[in-house]
Amino acid sequence: MGALGVAPPDIAPHATQEIAPMVAMIERLIEHGNAYEAQGHVLFSVPSDPNYGILSKRDREHMIAGARVEVAPYKRDPSDFVLWKPSPEGVIGWDSRWGRGRPGWHIECSAMIERHFGETIDVHGGGLDLIFPHHENEIAQAEGATKQLFSRFWVHVEHLFVENEKMSKSIGNVHTVPDVVAKGYRASALRYLLLSSHYRKQLNFTWAGMDQAEESLRRVVDFLARLDDVRGGEAHPDVDAMVAKARSAFRQALESDLNTAAALAAIFDLITEGNTAIDAKRLGAADAALIRGAIDEFDRVLGVVSLRRAEDSVIPDELRQEMERLIEERKAAKQRRDFAAADKIRDDLAKRGILLEDHPGGLHHRRPGRRFSRRRVLLPDAAPHRARAKPAAPPGPGDPGARRARHVQALPAAGVGRGLRRAAGGGGLRGKRSFGASLDSGGGRSTRT
Repeated sequence: MGALGVAPPDIAPHATQEIAPMVAMIERLIEHGNAYEAQGHVLFSVPSDPNYGILSKRDREHMIAGARVEVAPYKRDPSDFVLWKPSPEGVIGWDSRWGRGRPGWHIECSAMIERHFGETIDVHGGGLDLIFPHHENEIAQAEGATKQLFSRFWVHVEHLFVENEKMSKSIGNVHTVPDVVAKGYRASALRYLLLSSHYRKQLNFTWAGMDQAEESLRRVVDFLARLDDVRGGEAHPDVDAMVAKARSAFRQALESDLNTAAALAAIFDLITEGNTAIDAKRLGAADAALIRGAIDEFDRVLGVVSLRRAEDSVIPDELRQEMERLIEERKAAKQRRDFAAADKIRDDLAKRGILLEDHPGGLHHRRPGRRFSRRRVLLPDAAPHRARAKPAAPPGPGDPGARRARHVQALPAAGVGRGLRRAAGGGGLRGKRSFGASLDSGGGRSTRT
């Protein structure tokens, strides 16, 4: 995940080290009348929770049919689920007031979230297939124990398909990040591909799609290189309007349930208009800086350009020293008009995976890959433009509505990037895209998987 630019979680608890909080939550559920003991088991009483099913929007018959446990004689109701079960000899277990046993599948998430994040979290994520019964049961357990709202918002990710087939180990179409990189693609292109589809829509992974993602990302980087070549010229008021429109479209896209596909479209609209302005010589240096600053701001959210730049910066020290020496020799050869020697140096570097290009604003070089992306070599008197991000607005007050009113499947406008500090992912995302974005509120980073 690090290769994709995904920050590691601040907290990564192990369920086997969190047994005490699980036992404590189960005891509270018994005290509150939401759970009962039967034949060494402790079960959650689904009929005790009148709001059960509000997340999955299932009626009682569908909930029972979709349950992952067999109907056992010790259950009071077929929909009741296990919180604690006995461990026979040779099976892992822990001592408790109900005898030696182990926790059920759902309780560990509710208990660990409460211990590390508190009674209420902002965002809970997971795969679409975890809505029922896993997430539904998490809500029942947590809110039955704390009598507080469990999670304000829910984010459920659709399945990932590979060449029009569901990603599955049994089929053998599972590709890891190292697999993709081994085929000559960049991790930044894979990150772009994952962002190019809305998280609630199925993404069909294809190698042709990776080629398209690489081409799209290269278009962004090449446009930034064109901006670097803009020198002098007066500012144009229409560029201010162009950038303002892009910023508005980008923000609206993210506030529309994190629509990253639409956010990328806003960036490419700006690139198209920017290229047109450059070709028409209607773009001054100040305009270029304004556009570059906007794209830098967008990339602080998407993280694709910065990841590509980080990839480009990784050159072995020996090769970097040799490259710098040869670039100086090539420069000297061109100054004495020995173009044959200059071309030979360029060809030698190309064989080693470094392509040199001469541009009005300076020398560019490209690193090897399935596709090549441009990285600027700055002259000593040049300096990159860096726009400062505006501080995020504080989160608005919580909705005082019903206890379950905010168990929704989408993020509202007020919730994107504004103080979302605590988030949890449950149950794993095997065979699905991992929703691993980081929301930084200034007070701390929270990652979701």
